[in-house]
Amino acid sequence: MLFKWLFGKSKPIDMKKFLIVGLGNIGKEYHKTRHNVGFEIIDFIAENFKVQMNDMKLGAKGVFNYKGKKIILLKPSTFMNRSGKSVRYWALRENIALENILIITDDIHLPITFFRLKTKGSDGGHNGLKDIESQLNTPHYPRLRFGIKSEEKTFNQVDFVLGKFTDVEIEKVTKSLPKSMEIILSFIQMGLDITMNKYNNRLPKAKS
Repeated sequence: MLFKWLFGKSKPIDMKKFLIVGLGNIGKEYHKTRHNVGFEIIDFIAENFKVQMNDMKLGAKGVFNYKGKKIILLKPSTFMNRSGKSVRYWALRENIALENILIITDDIHLPITFFRLKTKGSDGGHNGLKDIESQLNTPHYPRLRFGIKSEEKTFNQVDFVLGKFTDVEIEKVTKSLPKSMEIILSFIQMGLDITMNKYNNRLPKAKS
């Protein structure tokens, strides 16, 4: 449980609460950039469930109920490199179990719009995930990776992830948003293992 890992002792938690966190950077200059796809997914869910996202401490937060569960949507306002500070604060404030936290992030190693749901893993060079692992003191937390891989063999990684989606990419991402919400709702209702088995994409074979 989260509190045991953070403080070495248990505190009351509510297993019917879920914290769904989309990673990104605040500011108009980062709107619709590849690194902000986590924000895009949170906004899509909020729009579909008619949830108002309110500016709160360390992030924009919205709440709704889904099949007897309380769902807390969060877009950290700490910038990507300090995402863990926001995740830790709201997880502790809302008494949420570690296994009920889902981090939504971009993945430069996955083909665009491919999904990969995982129970744990390395940060893969992603500064947001790196800070979350540091703040939670563990790499064992659920994360949903959304592919943004470049088709170019050589490119500047920083410029790429902070760059805007192309028109073709925007179309692909937009079509994938309902699927991302479907995966997240399955995680909430059916659990991690069943959802991973059902939705994790098989990667395409490399061209010879």
